[in-house]
Amino acid sequence: MINKTFDELLKESVALHGHLCPGQVLGVRLAMYGLRLLKIEDPKGKDRKQLIVFVEIDRCATDAIQSVTGCSLGKRTLKWMDYGVMAATFIDLKRDKAVRIIAREESRQIAASRFPQIENKYKRQIEAYKVMSDDELFDVQEVRVSIPEADMPGRPGRRVQCDRCGEWVQDYRDVEKDGKIMCKACAFGAYYEVIS
Repeated sequence: MINKTFDELLKESVALHGHLCPGQVLGVRLAMYGLRLLKIEDPKGKDRKQLIVFVEIDRCATDAIQSVTGCSLGKRTLKWMDYGVMAATFIDLKRDKAVRIIAREESRQIAASRFPQIENKYKRQIEAYKVMSDDELFDVQEVRVSIPEADMPGRPGRRVQCDRCGEWVQDYRDVEKDGKIMCKACAFGAYYEVIS
């Protein structure tokens, strides 16, 4: 298993994230559990090329998962699915095995009953999430994830220039529209508006 303790991993995660919160504790625990279930011992070292993690929420726990696993968007090993669910799927590419771990909503009530003397609910959750069992915190599903070749880590499979704006598009993210190769912003509209 990972050669660091929960406390060491939490400290690293808090340094990356910027503060201690229930999501940090939950994310560290979730990541450690996912790695343990897949028997991945060294996610930042010898096992780094066999792990991909899909996260389903852009909240505090995602920073913790990144910190513990070493997976990141830049390495193309952390994938974000905008589902709004406190869940993550850990994929072992070498063994073709995947588990999806979902934070149990009931863990909030368990935290309240476990530490009723702590009035602040966030502090109560922080302390409870540190000591609750994995079964109290999470549900686990064995899943299968098909990852297209264009989404795998490694060098870009293709680079093409948008016929409209001239920007370069990598990793098969271009689209063909009206017989032209375009970036998604030109084809479907951008999330930004150019003002200069």
